[in-house]
Amino acid sequence: MPSRIIFMGTAEWACASLKALLASGPGQVLAVVTRPDRPKGRELKAQAPPVKTMAEAAGLRVLQPESARDPAFAAELAALRPEVMVVAAYGQILPQAVLDLPRFGCVNVHASLLPKYRGAAPIAWAILNNEAETGVSIMKMAAGLDTGDVLSQRATPIGADETAAMLHDRLAVIGAELLADTLPRYLEGGITPQPQDHAAATYARKITKADGRLDWSQSALELRNRMRAFTPWPGAFASWMELDRPRSLKIWRAQIERRQGQPGEVLQADKAGLVVACGADALRVEQLQLEGGRKMTAAEFLAGHDLRAGVKLT
Repeated sequence: MPSRIIFMGTAEWACASLKALLASGPGQVLAVVTRPDRPKGRELKAQAPPVKTMAEAAGLRVLQPESARDPAFAAELAALRPEVMVVAAYGQILPQAVLDLPRFGCVNVHASLLPKYRGAAPIAWAILNNEAETGVSIMKMAAGLDTGDVLSQRATPIGADETAAMLHDRLAVIGAELLADTLPRYLEGGITPQPQDHAAATYARKITKADGRLDWSQSALELRNRMRAFTPWPGAFASWMELDRPRSLKIWRAQIERRQGQPGEVLQADKAGLVVACGADALRVEQLQLEGGRKMTAAEFLAGHDLRAGVKLT
């Protein structure tokens, strides 16, 4: 494997792949490119991206351009003379000038079985759409959004109770293992990149907070998938009128029950549990959270709030 590698990544997802590259041998990663530190938290203190923290701990050079399209950044990369660039959850589309820099191009670790779920949020949308499996693709990057030729793929089933957070962590490990297996073979000429079937492509757009709102006219299966898909952010939430005041109620965990009622109607709210009717079947809520409060079981919530059967959630 060539020793001149540049790694580009920002989010937690990318850390496993960087760790895999660092484990492959000393001196191979020339530098790490990540997004700039951003203010976070109530005090809006600047926080380093997870990849930067890992890179600095490993003693690597870190570059943090505001834009990957900055000509000065491209010149800085060119001066490093990379033979290949590995990209994982970097957060920006790379211009052709950067894609063309390395001899072997740019290789991306993507959390879906391409061409399905191109885009920013493949894990969430795979769960939301009730997919039985997903996986990771190692792709040679092109100018389009996740349109490049595929070098390798590895599939994995999606667990019935698996949330986006849980699947994220599993796929990060799978992606790192696949990268460690694929990259040496690709650089040695042992892999022929395979073009994607663009006609079969689907798009996983960026999630917004509004995506978390529950539409009770949907089936219990669809709503439960939404809860799983949007954990931890933005969560799945509904509205409830408590003492003539609208309150936001986030539902973290629920199971499907074969019961019927008007969509959003509370069918049961007692010591035995909290059950809400959906467009088809119902959800037995197991864990929820009132705005400004803590997560609690349905029994704990009902002990402190006057939510009764017959009330409608919206």
